[in-house]
Amino acid sequence: MIQLKNFALGQWTAGAGTAATLFNALTGEGIATTSSKGLDFGSMCDYARRVGGPKLRKMTFHERGRMLKALAFHLQEKKEIFYALSHATGATRMDSWVDIEGGIGNLFAYASLRRQFPDESFCLDGDVAKLSKQNTFIGHHICVPKEGVAIHINAFNFPVWGMLEKVAVNWLAGVPAIVKPATITSFLTEAVVQEIIKSGILPEGALQLVCGSANGILDHVCSQDVVTFTGSAFTGKKLKAHPRLLEEAVSFNMEADSLNCCILGPDVKPSSAEFDIFIKEVQREITTKAGQKCTAVRRIMVPENMLEDVHIALGKRLAQTIIGDPSVEGVRMGSLAGMEQLTEVREKVLLLAKTQRIIIGDLNNFEVKGADKHKGAFMPPIVFLNENPFVNTDCHNIEAFGPVSTIMPYKNIEEAVELAKMGKGSLVSSIVTADDKVAKTYVLGAASMHGRILILNNDCAKESTGHGSPMPMLVHGGPGRAGGGEEMGGKLGVFHYLQRTAIQGSPTTITNITNQYQQGGKYIIKDVHPFRVHFEDLEIGQTLITEQHLVTLENIEAFAELSGDKFYAHMDANSLEGTIFTGRVAHGYYILSRAAGLFVDPPKGPVLLNYGIDECRFTKPVYPGMSIQVRFTCKEKAEQEKKTPEDVAKGIVKWLVDVVDETGETVAIATILTMVQKRVQ
Repeated sequence: MIQLKNFALGQWTAGAGTAATLFNALTGEGIATTSSKGLDFGSMCDYARRVGGPKLRKMTFHERGRMLKALAFHLQEKKEIFYALSHATGATRMDSWVDIEGGIGNLFAYASLRRQFPDESFCLDGDVAKLSKQNTFIGHHICVPKEGVAIHINAFNFPVWGMLEKVAVNWLAGVPAIVKPATITSFLTEAVVQEIIKSGILPEGALQLVCGSANGILDHVCSQDVVTFTGSAFTGKKLKAHPRLLEEAVSFNMEADSLNCCILGPDVKPSSAEFDIFIKEVQREITTKAGQKCTAVRRIMVPENMLEDVHIALGKRLAQTIIGDPSVEGVRMGSLAGMEQLTEVREKVLLLAKTQRIIIGDLNNFEVKGADKHKGAFMPPIVFLNENPFVNTDCHNIEAFGPVSTIMPYKNIEEAVELAKMGKGSLVSSIVTADDKVAKTYVLGAASMHGRILILNNDCAKESTGHGSPMPMLVHGGPGRAGGGEEMGGKLGVFHYLQRTAIQGSPTTITNITNQYQQGGKYIIKDVHPFRVHFEDLEIGQTLITEQHLVTLENIEAFAELSGDKFYAHMDANSLEGTIFTGRVAHGYYILSRAAGLFVDPPKGPVLLNYGIDECRFTKPVYPGMSIQVRFTCKEKAEQEKKTPEDVAKGIVKWLVDVVDETGETVAIATILTMVQKRVQ
């Protein structure tokens, strides 16, 4: 047997003393040992904060995102190593795909998310707050990386995804991590971390790994740290109440196993496409990872007149699921992660059997292909029927973390909502219905007790990622029993690792602090047109004040003919009674187009193309006889990476287009983007 190592203080080290033994879930054979004895958790936390944190914080969001992208490509090349090891966790190839390539996919997703952040080490959140009449005093929110370490305490069921879905977020935010995988499957996590460290892509101190016990690590956390936990609600509550977390007000995010449900809509008939979708979805959720998913369907809710149809259809489909060694052809479901899990799940099944009856499956009588069911942690799908779920409530309180679920009837959609909420908070719920009114009633009724709701019908089923698949850009978490936390969630997840601070001052000062021009700040006026300036040389606040243009009725009519926009307010003076207009008004898009004519410098130069418009508002009517002028200001800059060595070196520049009338009052305001070439190729 190999001895797993921990990665601490920049070095691989084997723990001292008695080591825990890890077993092959399919054969029961010992495959590795691990220990964390001798690790100095206080020094590990200090090392992350002192070495890893400063290096990550110096990087911009774009640099961190490119780091994640490079790491994702590296791990993708090594994935077959991970697949081979994952077999010993009892997972099928498809189970492993969710874990391994799903985790790598999270890295790719958060790498792409960098484009939603500035090319800075910090970001702004929300809109500017104008705090004075003359706009000489404003407020904003700046978000900077926390100066601590993210400590991730993960579950056994997803040794790769469980780590990568978390570290992708904290690394993009600029925070280092210490990862503590569940010991039972830590051999797979260790292999992934070995490849991450070998790649040399991460800065020193950005990642540390504890394969053995991490008891005592929370004694060393401080207010700048973030602790995340995935696992049972019982363990999560104990960790959440740790005195150090309370004393230091440490951010704690908990994602706990929950009693998720899937509802068959009252509109669905056995002959419909939605019925087949429902049966396939439930069967997949029971058998994928042998039911060892925090998002797995534990409660199956169906109209009371459909109990028999669902029982028969689901029974037939589960009967086709061959259990055994996933390397053997035809096997579709492997084992649980280990004998300890098997013992625990069997105990929970026996508890549930006291108040409901098994209608599909048998704990003792089942076939296993290519393996010895007495040596491996094998278990067949078990489905209960609970005919009175409002009275017999164990199914809403006891979770068997394996291929176990309960069918229960409901009378109407309102009753289905009530049953769903009896889980006391879930990570996910799904409803299969072709009736959007039913879907709306369910979503609005059940959303308060669920972190995610999937609405499935024939329109989306082919491309749906399924009930049990959290997506990187959406929140993964849930209220109540599910832990009350949030993971991933795109930008929302990144903000968990940032400190949001209100800053107040003059527009010019806030501009200089944030490198983002704030309206009302001082202009930088130069003799050269900004379109003649290369990307590196443009300054935030650099402004062109254009000549004026007199708007005429002929302009309005010509634009109407050219655009085809003959809205009455532009063309019919007799139709304006009861409107806000006192006469025929210029098209907003004419004002913006003519503004471009005022600020654009036509000859070829560093500006390569117009990249689009982020936002645009028309704030005051412009009538014939009024003049317009543009204050064209460099608002923000972001470098672009070169996709190939031959690619043009360039960046994206955001410009504030402030169109004013002859009184100086804004009539239109927009943010446009241009792609600008760099001086140095």
